[in-house]
Amino acid sequence: MFNYLINLFFPKVCAGCHTILITNETVLCTSCRHEMPLTQYHLDPKNEAVKKFYGKIAIEHASALLYFNKKGIVQELIHNLKYKGHEEIGTVLGNWSVEDLKEIVLEIPFDIVIPVPLHPKKFRKRGYNQVTTFGKALAKGLNIDYNAAVLYRKKYSKTQSKKNLAGRSDNIENIFDVISTEENRNKHFLIVDDVLTTGATLEACSRALLKIPGAKISIVCMAIANS
Repeated sequence: MFNYLINLFFPKVCAGCHTILITNETVLCTSCRHEMPLTQYHLDPKNEAVKKFYGKIAIEHASALLYFNKKGIVQELIHNLKYKGHEEIGTVLGNWSVEDLKEIVLEIPFDIVIPVPLHPKKFRKRGYNQVTTFGKALAKGLNIDYNAAVLYRKKYSKTQSKKNLAGRSDNIENIFDVISTEENRNKHFLIVDDVLTTGATLEACSRALLKIPGAKISIVCMAIANS
């Protein structure tokens, strides 16, 4: 009865289009789920996500679940996840990504999911890392470890969203570092982030993780910005 009253006065709405969710719908309405712009990058070893890192770092795999378009449904989802506290969106997208990754995990096995870290100052301000639930959903679905302590951000930097490629690269150089232990050696790290744009942040994260002896790197993002 209590839940009924809560839903009556504060109905749950779709994170994509804000219509009221009906019975058996969670986070997204059925219409929005069918309109998700899926990339299917997991089926293409030479996809656009992989090309972001050509000639820069050695990676085993890179993919993104969705295409990100300005003023599109994916932008709305990421905004609600990143700034409105709707962390359940990350779980939903993580569960979808798991189904894709299961098709390649035997060929490219991962060991540890690593989220792109926030600086402690930004974490305190926001209260959470927007990729945590995404990463934990991947780790659970793939039955591998999730570790947010291996990689850390040692310098504070302002948002990268309005910087050009050169500006982003200069701004993030050497701001990540790792805590290397015997247990982390010879591991395949799956780095996760929200939106892949230039790839500068993920490149910096990868370079830090590659300091660990025997490290291999793969990258999975919720979305990739359409160029």
